[in-house]
Amino acid sequence: MADSRPSSSDTKNQAVDEKKRGFFSRKASPKPVPVDSDSKVDEKQHPDDHSSVEASPPPAVEVIPPISFTQLFRYSTKFELLLDAVGLVCAAAAGAAQPLMTLLFGDLTLAFTDFQKALGALQAGQPVDFQSTVDNFRSKASTDAIFLVVIGCGMFICTYIYMYFWVYTGEVNAKRIRERYLRAVLRQDIAYFDKVGAGEVATRIQTDTHLVQQGISEKVALVVNFLAAFFTGFILAYARNWRLALAMSSILPCIAIAGGVMNRFISRHMQTALRHVAEGGTIAEEVISSIRTAQAFGTQAILSGLYDQRIDEAEKVDHKAAVVHGLGLSVFFFVIYGSYGLAFNFGTTLIIQGHANVGQVINVFMSILIGSFSLAMLAPEMQAITHGRGAAAKLYATIERVPEIDSANPSGDKPEEVKGQITLENVKFSYPSRPGVVVVKDLSLNFAAGKTAALVGASGSGKSTVISLVERFYDPLEGVVKLDGRDLKTLNLKWLRSQIGLVSQEPVLFATTIKDNVAHGLIGTPFEHASDEEKFKFIKEACIKSNADGFISKLPLGYETMVGERGFLLSGGQKQRIAIARAIVSDPKILLLDEATSALDTQSEGIVQDALDKAAAGRTTITIAHRLSTIKDADVIFVMGDGLVLEQGTHDELLRNETGPYARLVQSQKLREAEETEAEAGGEDEKNMEKIAAEEIPLGRKNTGHSLASEILEQKQKEQEHKKEDDYSLAYLFYRIGKVNKEGWRKYGIGSIFAIMTGLVYPAYGIVFSKGIQGFSTNDLQVMRSENDRVALWFFLMAIISMVAIGMQNFEFSSAAATVTARLRRLSFKAILRQDIEFFDRDENSTGALTSELSDNPQKVNGLAGVTLGAIVQAASTLIAGTIVGLIFTWKIGLVALACTPLLVTTGYIRLRVVVLKDQANKKEHASSAQLACEAAGAIRTVASLTREQDCLDLYSKSLEEPLRKSNRTAIFSNGLYALSSSMVFFVIALVFWYGSRLVSSLEISTFRFFVGLMSATFGAVQAGNVFSFVPDVSSAKGAAGDIIKLLDSVPEIDAESTAGKPVDPLNVRGQIKFDNVHFRYPTRPGVRVLRGLDLTIEPGTFVALVGQSGCGKSTVIQMIERFYDPLAGGIYLDGENISELNVSAYRKAVALVSQEPTLYAGTVRFNILLGAIKPAEEVTQEEIEDACRKANILDFIQSLPDGFDTEVGGKGSQLSGGQKQRIAIARALLRNPKVLLLDEATSALDSNSERVVQEALDQASKGRTTIAIAHRLSSIQNADRIYFIKEGRVAEAGTHDQLLARKGDYYEFVQLQALSRRD
Repeated sequence: MADSRPSSSDTKNQAVDEKKRGFFSRKASPKPVPVDSDSKVDEKQHPDDHSSVEASPPPAVEVIPPISFTQLFRYSTKFELLLDAVGLVCAAAAGAAQPLMTLLFGDLTLAFTDFQKALGALQAGQPVDFQSTVDNFRSKASTDAIFLVVIGCGMFICTYIYMYFWVYTGEVNAKRIRERYLRAVLRQDIAYFDKVGAGEVATRIQTDTHLVQQGISEKVALVVNFLAAFFTGFILAYARNWRLALAMSSILPCIAIAGGVMNRFISRHMQTALRHVAEGGTIAEEVISSIRTAQAFGTQAILSGLYDQRIDEAEKVDHKAAVVHGLGLSVFFFVIYGSYGLAFNFGTTLIIQGHANVGQVINVFMSILIGSFSLAMLAPEMQAITHGRGAAAKLYATIERVPEIDSANPSGDKPEEVKGQITLENVKFSYPSRPGVVVVKDLSLNFAAGKTAALVGASGSGKSTVISLVERFYDPLEGVVKLDGRDLKTLNLKWLRSQIGLVSQEPVLFATTIKDNVAHGLIGTPFEHASDEEKFKFIKEACIKSNADGFISKLPLGYETMVGERGFLLSGGQKQRIAIARAIVSDPKILLLDEATSALDTQSEGIVQDALDKAAAGRTTITIAHRLSTIKDADVIFVMGDGLVLEQGTHDELLRNETGPYARLVQSQKLREAEETEAEAGGEDEKNMEKIAAEEIPLGRKNTGHSLASEILEQKQKEQEHKKEDDYSLAYLFYRIGKVNKEGWRKYGIGSIFAIMTGLVYPAYGIVFSKGIQGFSTNDLQVMRSENDRVALWFFLMAIISMVAIGMQNFEFSSAAATVTARLRRLSFKAILRQDIEFFDRDENSTGALTSELSDNPQKVNGLAGVTLGAIVQAASTLIAGTIVGLIFTWKIGLVALACTPLLVTTGYIRLRVVVLKDQANKKEHASSAQLACEAAGAIRTVASLTREQDCLDLYSKSLEEPLRKSNRTAIFSNGLYALSSSMVFFVIALVFWYGSRLVSSLEISTFRFFVGLMSATFGAVQAGNVFSFVPDVSSAKGAAGDIIKLLDSVPEIDAESTAGKPVDPLNVRGQIKFDNVHFRYPTRPGVRVLRGLDLTIEPGTFVALVGQSGCGKSTVIQMIERFYDPLAGGIYLDGENISELNVSAYRKAVALVSQEPTLYAGTVRFNILLGAIKPAEEVTQEEIEDACRKANILDFIQSLPDGFDTEVGGKGSQLSGGQKQRIAIARALLRNPKVLLLDEATSALDSNSERVVQEALDQASKGRTTIAIAHRLSSIQNADRIYFIKEGRVAEAGTHDQLLARKGDYYEFVQLQALSRRD
C-alpha cells in the first residue's frame, strides 16, 4: 500500500537498471585475436619475415541466444530447488498482502465517511443515536487496525523466508557455476584460447557470473512477489466492484505501451553506447599494457585522444537515450494521475446510482493502483533475470563445450612402459586462428628415444609448431604424430602430458612459493600425493640438477620464497631454472625445450644451458634454439624452412656443406674473435658452470650492514604511511565531482527544480484526495456530484503538471549523468597515463585491473549521478512538504506521523548498510579469486603441459569458500531487517488509523483533516523510505567516486605533465650521460638491491654496450636514463645537468627507446611511426617518415604492402611478424632524431634472419648519436666503442671488445661461452 501512488523512483529502475546492469551484458566486440600469453605470437603465427601481411577478416562473433529461465537452475540440487519453491510460495503470500491491506483501508474509509454522515445528520437536526455510532465507529476502527498488524506480521515472516532462501541458493549456485566455468575453460584445447584471451575469462568469471547470480537470487522471488500483488490487486478489484474496476483497467494498455516503447529505444541506445565504451576499453588495455613505450615517446595525449573519440560517441548516444527516458516517464505519469480523476468522477456516478459504496470505490481504486505499480516495478527485476539468462548462455555454452582435444577425458591408453621415440609422419598443419596459412607441409621427422635433437630455422618455419604437436596442443590436419609407434590420439591426454617436460621461452611461474612451483611438475605422477618430506627430496634434487639450488638456498626464505605474479620477483635466468626444475622433477621420458635460453644473457644462459644438458641426459629431448652455440652437441640437428626439413645431421656434418643453410646460419652468428684468443680457446670453454651457479648471489643483499639505499627507502616508507589513504565523505565527493563537471551544473539545477515540483505533487495529492473523501461524506447527492467533479478536475491538472515535471526531471538528470560519466572516463584515462612507472609496477594496478576500473567506476557513478539523484531530491521534497502540510492541517496526527518517520526511513537505511557492505566485501574477495582464474587461463599452455587443471580448480574453489561463508552469515540478520522494513508500513498505518478514529470520534478533527494528515504525512514518509531502494547504487557509486578522485588527485613523483624543471632543447643536446654513484631498488621490491653505487660515463656520439648476468641491473640503467625511476642516491646527468632537475617531457624528447618487446597500437603503420614525432604530426613530412623507415630497413617492406603506410597493423601489431614490428619500432624511434638512443635487447626475441636485418638497421641507426645497447648476443655489440660489464649493480670492467678479451676477466668468460667455432 506504500505505493498507492507512484513515485518516479519506482520506475527509475526501468531505465537505470538497464543502464546499471546493461553495462556488463555487453556484446563482445570482435576483438583482434588475443594472443595466448604463453605463446610468442610473432614467430609462431607468421610465416617468415617477407610474407605479406594478409589481413584476414575478423571472425564472425557467434551470438548465443539467451537460455530459458528454467535452464538457469540447471546446476541446482534438489534441496536448493525445494528451498526455492518454498521461497516462491512465501513471496506470493507477501505480494498478496499489499492489495489485501486496501480491503481494510477501504473498510476504514467507509467507517469514517459513515461517521461523518451521521455527524452531518445530527447537525442537520435529524434524530441519531450518536453514542452507539461513536462506539461502533471505534470498535470497527480497532478491529481493522488489529487486522492490519496481523497482516504486517505475516508479511514479515514471509518476506524473511523468501529473501533468505533465495539469497542463500543464489550464492551457492553462483559458486558452483564459477567452479564449473573455470573447470570447463581449463579443459579446452589451445585453439580455443587463440580466440579467447585470459582477460575475457576473468571478465566472464567476475561479471557474467555476478549477473547470473543476480538472475537466480532474490530477484526471482521479487518478480513473483510483484506478480502476486498485481493479480491479487486486480482480482480483488473486480470482486469488489467490477464496473469501476473495468473503467480503471483502461490505464493498463497505456502504461504498457509507454513502457514498452521507452524500453525498446533505451535498450537500443544502451547497446550502441556500450559498444563504443568497449572499443574504448580495448584501446585503453593496449595502451596501459605498454605504458613504458607510451611514456618514453610522450604519446599520452595522442593515445588518450583515441580513447576520447570512442567515449564522445558513447556520450552522444546517451544524450539521445535521456530524451526517450524523459518522454516515456512523462506519458506514464500522466496516465496514472489522469486515472485518479477518472476514479473519483466515475466512482461518484456509481455511488449516486447505488452501484457502489465509498469503501468499495476506495478499495478498487487502491487495488488497481497497487496492481499496476507492481507491474511497473517488475521491469528492473525482470531485466536482471534477462541479463542473467544472457550471461548464463555464454557461461553454460563454455561449460558444456567439449573440445576436440579434451584434457578432462579419462579414456585413452596409458602404456606401462615408455621408450620415448617420437615420429611425425607426413604432417600438414595450420593454426585454427589462421587457417589460410599452412605452417607445416608434409613434414616427417624421427626423434630417437633417449637422444637430443635440435630444430633450427628462421622464425615461422614451423619449429615451435612441432613442439605444440608433440604436446598435443593441436592435432595435425593430415598425417600422424606417434609416441613409441602409437598415434597420440589413442593415448590418454593427461598421461601423455605427464610423460613430457616442457620448458618454453617465457617460463610461466605461478604466484606461490618456489617449492610449490617446482612441485607442480609432480602432478599426474605417482609422487603427486607423496609426503611433504618425500616431495621435497625430489624438488631439491631437481633444483640441484637445474643449477637453481645455489641461489634458492641463499634467499632469506629459501624454497619458501614467494615468486610474485608470473614470477616477476626473480630474474629471467632464475625463473628459467625453476621452470627446468619443474619440468624434470617428475623424471619425464621426453623433454621439450622451446628456446629455453633465448631471453637470457650469456652467463645465465651458460648456467641454464648446463642445467639443460644435465636434464637432457637419458631422455628424448627436442630443443629449439635461436642461438646455435646452445645446440652444437645435439645428436641430430634438423634445419627447417617453410614448414619442411631442409637438411639434417650433426653440427660437424652440417658444417661440411659450406653453402648449406646451417653453415650460413652459423656464419651470421660468428663472433669476430680477437687473434690471440684463438690459441687458448680449447680447454676453457668447458668452464665449470655448476661452480658459477653455486656461487651466484641471489637478488638479495650480501652484508647486512644498513646500506645507504635502505635508509633512504625507510624514510620514504614513513612518509608514505603519513599519506595513508582516507575515505572521503559523500558531501566531499559531490563537491569534487561537481567541480569536475562545471558545465553540468545548469542541468542539475533545472532538474532539481523539477524534482522538487514532482515531490510537491504528493502532499497536494493528499489534500485533493481528502477533499474527495469529504465529498463522499455528504448526504446531499447534488453536493457530492459537484464536489467530486471539482476533485476530478484537480487531479487532471495535477496530471498535466507532473507530466512536465517528471519528464524534465528525468531528462535533465539522465543527460547530466551522461556528461559526467564521459568526462570522468576521459579524465581517469588521462590520469592513469600520467602516473609514473612505479604506479604500474604495483600488484593492484595490473593492466586488467586498471582497464576494468576505467570502465566500471564511471558507470557506477552514473548510477548515482543520474536518475537516482533526482529521485533523492524528489523524496526529500516530499518528506519535508508532507510533514509541514500534515502539521498545519492536523498537528496531532502530524506529530504521530513525524514520530514514525524515523522508523519508516531507517529500516531502509539499516538494510542498506548490511546489503551493501556485504556486497563490497564479497566483490573484493571474488576479485582475488578471479585473479587466480585469470592467472590459470593466461598461462593455459603451462597449466595444460603440467596437467595442473585440477590443482588450479582446487585452489580456486578454496578461495570461493570464504566469501560464501561470510555472505551466508550476514544474510541471516540483513534479511531480517529487510523484512522488517517492508512490514513496518502496516504497523504505522494501523497506529494512525486507530489514533485518528479516537480524534475524529471525539470531534477534535474532521474527517477531511484526518485524511490530509494520513495521506500527506504518513504516506509521505513511506515514499521517502523508498529512497533506500537506491542505497546499493549510492554505496557502489561512493566507492567508485572515491577511487576516481584518488586517481585524479595522485600526482606522480616523476610527472610527465608537469611544466616544472629546466627546459631542454632536443636539438642542442650533445648526449653525454653520466651516472654518479647511483643506488637504486625497485619500489615494489625494496628488499632487492639493484644498483649499488654505479658509475658510468658515456661520451657524446659513442656506441656503448652494457653486458652482464641477468638481474645485474642492465635494464634498470636504461629505465633510469628514460627517467622511469629516480635513483635513491647519487645522480644521473645529461650534458652535466642532473636529469631530475630537467622538465620530464622535454628531456624525454631527446631520448628514444627500442625495447625487447616492440609495442605497436591498433592503427596504421603511419600512425604508429608518427607516435615518435616530437613536433605535431601534421608538420612531419612524408620524406621524414620514409627516411626514418629507410634507416630502419623497413621501407621496402612497407611499400610492398597493398596499402603501404596505411596498412592496419592489428591490435598490438598482431598482423606483423616480430622482426617487422621491431623495425617499425626502430623507425618510430628514429623519426624523433634522438641524441640518445637506448636499445634494450632489441633483437633478443628474433631468429637469426630477422635479427641480422634488424641488427643492420640498428647499426645504421646508432651513427652520430649516443647509443646505449643491452644485448644478450655479444655478436651484436662487439663493435661498440666501449663495453661496460656490470656485476651486482656496479661496473666490473670496461673497455673495447678486444681490450676486455685481453684482460681475460668476466667478459672473456662470457665470450668463451658463445664461441661457435667448429670443433675439430
